[in-house]
Amino acid sequence: MTRLALVTDAWHPQVNGVVRTLDTTRIELEKLGIDVSMITPADYRTVPMPTYPEIRLAVTTPGRVCRAIDKVKPDYVHIATEGPLGMIARRWCRLNGVGYTTSYHTRFPEYVRARAPVPLSWSYAFVRSFHNAGVGCMVSNTTLEKELAEHGFKRLVRWVRGVDTVTFNPDVPPALKDLPRPIFLNVGRVSVEKNIGAFLDLDLPGTKVVVGDGPALADLKKRYPDVVFTGNKIGEELTAHYTAADVFVFPSLTDTLGLVQMEAMACGVPVAAYPTMGPIDLIADSGAGVMSWDLRQAALDALEIDRDHCRAYAEQFSWEASVRQFWDNLQTANNVAVRKR
Repeated sequence: MTRLALVTDAWHPQVNGVVRTLDTTRIELEKLGIDVSMITPADYRTVPMPTYPEIRLAVTTPGRVCRAIDKVKPDYVHIATEGPLGMIARRWCRLNGVGYTTSYHTRFPEYVRARAPVPLSWSYAFVRSFHNAGVGCMVSNTTLEKELAEHGFKRLVRWVRGVDTVTFNPDVPPALKDLPRPIFLNVGRVSVEKNIGAFLDLDLPGTKVVVGDGPALADLKKRYPDVVFTGNKIGEELTAHYTAADVFVFPSLTDTLGLVQMEAMACGVPVAAYPTMGPIDLIADSGAGVMSWDLRQAALDALEIDRDHCRAYAEQFSWEASVRQFWDNLQTANNVAVRKR
């Protein structure tokens, strides 16, 4: 059986698109007969990430992580994050002459700049070095690929994400039945880089709802007492909040994709967003959402979109196809690297 070591610093109990993507990828790879061993913070002592305590960083020794990878005896190694475990796994690969692939999930330099006065050039130098040392870096869309290429990233390959159209579907009975309509919804990590305040500042009719948790939640609750904050929701309860919405508003300026947009469309909910990376590639000319720098007008215009059309569009993105693309990328990148030795 082919063995894959999948290394990530983002894992349960975190609730975000990266964790959902990696967990679903693991499940779908195992259906293909691939033995996937996860190297995650769940196996080590952790400490809260500065400024973001919901994210737990592994505290361990390089020797312990390297022994864990040795035990797997992997045929392939994929490193999903640039955190402590990712850095140690990178070191293991280089010491053992093993090629590794990576994936670019988060605009790390912009994330850091939102929290500290660190020049983008410094952060990009770090992440560029990390990813360029691998045999291939997987990116979710054309806009991200072009941006990273301009920053000097090499060996970029496409990995289009999927959406769980079984879990996220328009037939789940809606929650939030007693709220004034229309309902404008945002789902995700409640943190500064998500730009949620831009959504909450909009003059919109009906009710604004935010589903999720994060370091900015307490502050936003104080600043916006008329907004409904529900905390984290998972499974069918999360889907019920999607199906309750009339429009999904996505104000992020830093996300590389925004899996929540796909989940909303799978539930038949149109999206309103800024014309930035992620929305540009997901919504494009699909007719399943509206993009504009006037986010208020985009949200109002999205009310006119047919919900059945949103669902039909989302059904084009299957996890089966996404994971097969991931696996093909991993094999191709490693085969090319072997031929070049």
